Amino acid sequence: MGQKAVFIDRDGTINENIGYIDHPDKFHMYPGIAEGIKQLNDLDFDIIIITNQSAIARNLINEEELSIIHQKMKKELEKTGAKIDKIYYCPHHPDQKCNCRKPNTGMFEQAISENDINVHTSYVIGDRMLDIEAGHKMGLTTILIPENKALIDEEMKVSPISPNYYCDTFLSAVEWIAKRNQILKSDDKNKHLIF
Repeated sequence: MGQKAVFIDRDGTINENIGYIDHPDKFHMYPGIAEGIKQLNDLDFDIIIITNQSAIARNLINEEELSIIHQKMKKELEKTGAKIDKIYYCPHHPDQKCNCRKPNTGMFEQAISENDINVHTSYVIGDRMLDIEAGHKMGLTTILIPENKALIDEEMKVSPISPNYYCDTFLSAVEWIAKRNQILKSDDKNKHLIF
């Protein structure tokens, strides 16, 4: 069957997207993120962060400094009992045309393989259509929480796909996942009933 997971974008979804974050002091989580991730933990979802970090290729930050920022994120989440299972990041510049930079699927493929993830019971949450397009390619259920609605309106005009769910807050996304998860569990139980 495989493990169910929620793949979450970082900048603009978990934290304010203020440009290239090159120091822990610039990392600020949105309200409700820790509570939402804790709810997903309690529903037995693996939490996997999938993030483009071209600041590394641009020599604005190195991998050790990125790790320190992620440690801050984990410590803040731990205050509410929330946890992240894995973090995958693409360090490349867009010009490098790598397979891992979203909307490409390399990070998702690696995470799904390494963690035995069942894509049919898993989700991706992001603030940009590149998150949605990557998730769609992998067969994941996609949730868009736009940080910049004007930008998203423009992206959606040219995107060949739409998100499965569109909402304003992370907690709204978690509520939708929880309800859908309950329905899927009920459907799975009913498959074993004999009438």
